[in-house]
Amino acid sequence: MRCSKCTSIDDKVIDSRISKEGTSIRRRRECLECGHRFSTTEMLVREGLMVVKRDDRREEFDRHKLGRSIHAACHKRPIDEEQILMLVEDVIDVLEAQFDTQIPSRAIGDAVMQRLSRIDQVAYVRFASIYKQFRDASEFIHEINALDRPQA
Repeated sequence: MRCSKCTSIDDKVIDSRISKEGTSIRRRRECLECGHRFSTTEMLVREGLMVVKRDDRREEFDRHKLGRSIHAACHKRPIDEEQILMLVEDVIDVLEAQFDTQIPSRAIGDAVMQRLSRIDQVAYVRFASIYKQFRDASEFIHEINALDRPQA
């Protein structure tokens, strides 16, 4: 791992911590060249996941793309980075268990919306407006009203 200050590749691990879910390891490192301390995160590499788009195109699953879309929905909301990372991991775990390697894009959107509705309703509506391609204010109103109804 390169030091973020001097770009040296010589470092030592000072501390390692496993995330609550056991899906990542956070390591505290110290550069042996300049003494700068920095943190890294190691995550399980999930290979072979394909997203099946609505028009039947297939593309490789991109966890960063999923994270960016959730970040956009959560912008300026009281949701911390750890919650977003846990949401992404939870969605991936559920989808992998349900679909193996071919994951419909619709299932990804539904899984994110289900979890966002429990975390922050504003973030949920923001995400839903893009995912469901709202065309006017009445669709926003319908979605907001649906949040107030008990789920079956």
